[in-house]
Amino acid sequence: MKEFELKYGCNPNQKPAKIYMRDGSDLPIEILSGRPGYINFLDAFNSWQLVKELKEALGLPAVTSFKHVSPTSAAVGIPLSQDLKRACFVDDIPGLDDSPLACAYARARGTDRMCSFGDWVALSDPCDVTTALMLKREVSDGVIAPGYDPEALKILKTKRKGNYNIVRIDPDYVPEVQERKQVFGITFEQGRNNFKINRELLSNVVTARKDLPETAVRDLIVSLITLKYTQSNSVCYAVDGQAIGVGAGQQSRIHCTRLAGSKADTWFLRQHEKVLNLPFRADLGRPDRDNVIDGYINQNEEDVCAEGVWQKYFTRRPEPFTREEQRAFLATRTGVALGSDAFFPFSDNIQRAAASGVQYIAEPGGSIRDDAVISCADDFGMTMCFTGMRLFHH
Repeated sequence: MKEFELKYGCNPNQKPAKIYMRDGSDLPIEILSGRPGYINFLDAFNSWQLVKELKEALGLPAVTSFKHVSPTSAAVGIPLSQDLKRACFVDDIPGLDDSPLACAYARARGTDRMCSFGDWVALSDPCDVTTALMLKREVSDGVIAPGYDPEALKILKTKRKGNYNIVRIDPDYVPEVQERKQVFGITFEQGRNNFKINRELLSNVVTARKDLPETAVRDLIVSLITLKYTQSNSVCYAVDGQAIGVGAGQQSRIHCTRLAGSKADTWFLRQHEKVLNLPFRADLGRPDRDNVIDGYINQNEEDVCAEGVWQKYFTRRPEPFTREEQRAFLATRTGVALGSDAFFPFSDNIQRAAASGVQYIAEPGGSIRDDAVISCADDFGMTMCFTGMRLFHH
């Protein structure tokens, strides 16, 4: 296939639209089902790079959930605890522990389920049946993978009445060294960001505390590779092999840190016994449960526990989840890793990170206030690495 005609570009008025190879060669993809759109392909190609790099860096199957050209989460294939399975709505999946790819998907899709609603999914390995069964029941725009087991493909082709977007990509495809894009009719050209993120990148530890266990190395690598494909400015919290809070596209770094931190907090609080045991009505679907859980934790627009409201969602009125209870629970969370795509200009980012259990940090360094940032990290007993490498992505 030399080119693929798209229904339209970013918006319906942007026609004609297509994807093709500039040198006239075949596209490195095969569309097995559906008709992906312009934004679908932006998500697909960015997300595929992310999971391919994660797999190469850590040697584990990797999955990411993408929305609007940024990841909501990314994860590698580590088994889930029973409480985490319940929090991710996958405790009913048979054989989950036997599929590292499915575990990675459960983590990536379960981290920020509200933001993942209608996502694009990338799999580092061929899709197996367990992963396909989970994909089938979630609201999703499409999936890209290097292959599909025959039975898994059959399952996915039944999604959306046979119109679910399924893309197979050549895992051996290597893009040109130079990449180009146009803005306002003007062509931009730059070398691709082929910088490798690995253990050596974390060797410059600048804090008094030098402890950096292999689990923290893994989580910092997950965070940094996630940031490499997140719209900047961006910050990413990670723990247990998964990104648990991504703050993307903010003009101020502290806003990135707060946004990502609030998402990380919500992820932790989903695993509190009060949330796990919410008495949902049997007819309430998973997307509605996600919205209600978010309202229950964050106490947003609708008080889901209010009289006349709780009856829409629950079989009995749940006790409110107080701020005091939440703070006490979050205070028990530790060992979180935090990556930043550029240096932290002020120590307020460190203070906010500490509130979400951050113990390990990787950032480029290079600010005129590095000393103050390091001092603040020392005050909290953190281990911080200066990578010397900025990871902006636009």
